[in-house]
Amino acid sequence: MQTQLERYAAKVLLTTAISMSLMACSKPVDTAASMPSTTVGTEIDDTVVTASVRSALLADPDVKSLDVKVETRKGEVQLSGFVDNLTQAERISTIVKGVQGVKTIDNKMAMKTADTTVGNKVDDAIVTTRVKAALLADESVKSFDIAVVTRKGEVQLSGFVDNQGQIDRAMQVARAVEDVHSVSNQMTLKK
Repeated sequence: MQTQLERYAAKVLLTTAISMSLMACSKPVDTAASMPSTTVGTEIDDTVVTASVRSALLADPDVKSLDVKVETRKGEVQLSGFVDNLTQAERISTIVKGVQGVKTIDNKMAMKTADTTVGNKVDDAIVTTRVKAALLADESVKSFDIAVVTRKGEVQLSGFVDNQGQIDRAMQVARAVEDVHSVSNQMTLKK
């Protein structure tokens, strides 16, 4: 049975997600890409690898409840999020190595520093939503390439981006968001 706070948080997140989707629809597309592009086949392969990795992680009872973000570019799988201990991080890497199509793993997961409460989780979800909305609103950041995870006000940005300028701008935008205590850069330049 959901508490009133959980129902409220779910409504806030749903409303924010819909708003972000609508904002994304009106965002201009940057047609002048300066970084090496990928083919449609590579994009499809990367999507299949990402889905396979997520499925493998969900199938494992030891890691299925963890919030692990998975991004793939040209077979390189980037893992980010927060884990309780080194054993969990190693288990996740072992699972990912066994997935077909994974060429390399870039493990950018961070250790949790303390237990969270339901209130912390709701607060972190709100901060994550605010950061995602701010990134979407900034035309100089390709925000769909950036994953956002928050734990006790610490925001972790990960994903594959075109250039250092995008990394710098994303960090600047995230730091300016209300209730963000610190920002960790786990983004990687596209190769």
